[in-house]
Amino acid sequence: MKNINIKSALLAFTLLVTLVSCDNDYESEMPSIASIAVSNSAFSTLEAAAIQGGVAVVLSNSNPNDPSGKYTVFAPTNDAFAKLGLVDAGSLGALQNSFLTNTLLYHVSNGNLFANQITDGNTSASALGINRRFVSRGGDLYINGSKIILTNVAASNGTVHAIDKVMIATGVNIVESALLLNDSKVFKTPELTFLVQAVITSGLAPTLADENNKFTIFAPTDAAFKAAGFATIQDVANADPVFLQTVLLNHAISDNGTFTSEQTSTTATTAGGNTLTYSPFENGVFTILGNSNTVPANMVIPDIQCSNGVVHLIDRVLLP
Repeated sequence: MKNINIKSALLAFTLLVTLVSCDNDYESEMPSIASIAVSNSAFSTLEAAAIQGGVAVVLSNSNPNDPSGKYTVFAPTNDAFAKLGLVDAGSLGALQNSFLTNTLLYHVSNGNLFANQITDGNTSASALGINRRFVSRGGDLYINGSKIILTNVAASNGTVHAIDKVMIATGVNIVESALLLNDSKVFKTPELTFLVQAVITSGLAPTLADENNKFTIFAPTDAAFKAAGFATIQDVANADPVFLQTVLLNHAISDNGTFTSEQTSTTATTAGGNTLTYSPFENGVFTILGNSNTVPANMVIPDIQCSNGVVHLIDRVLLP
């Protein structure tokens, strides 16, 4: 189904570009960015998200915040949303509206940003005020950890590039980001309550909240902690703080925060001095194996940008 959707998107966009390029003197006859999403079935979830997040009208009009009147949108396909379990307008109800709005704005830039301006190592500011990074890997271009699968789709009010994963940024540090999830400020059902308790009990919260400390964090979900033998949050609260600190430091890499697209090594040294082993990079992600794990951890939600690093949600606790 994924290939069919992408092929449909490519065909529809190709037809669209052909039509509008036949008469560039009549830009007003081009569809708006919002209209492109409406007219293309491969972007129906994005259309629903734009309506729910209150940005559909914005992307139907010219940009008042840029002299050109243009926007650039990195548009996630339906398959991109499906990777987060968001498959239609109904499932978008799992997200808090304020978070959904900010997520959509994170995909938007002021002005036209064309493909020839997207080069490895460059950055682009989002409408949310947070920079995104461009990465070249294996002949493909990425924005953060999302592959750019189609470029330079012209709209009356800007330019659209299609991407294969939804980009997420919290705008706050790693600890505050975990608290947002814990307090249902992102997904209505919390995912990281056990991890938050572990960070508090271990005494590592000040270190992970320090803006001067940049980390890549592999964050185990609640289900991962339960599978590791912590039946309840109270079990985590009662655990030896030194033990929890050792375990948590095995999930932290002291670097500038690395997106999946930027990780090219097969191993990494943790903040605790142990080694994590990565599988080959496939479909935009990789698995992670701790020294004492027999089964690697999979990424549940990769590439969450925080103010002091990058967090990847994983489905297994990494044992040192």
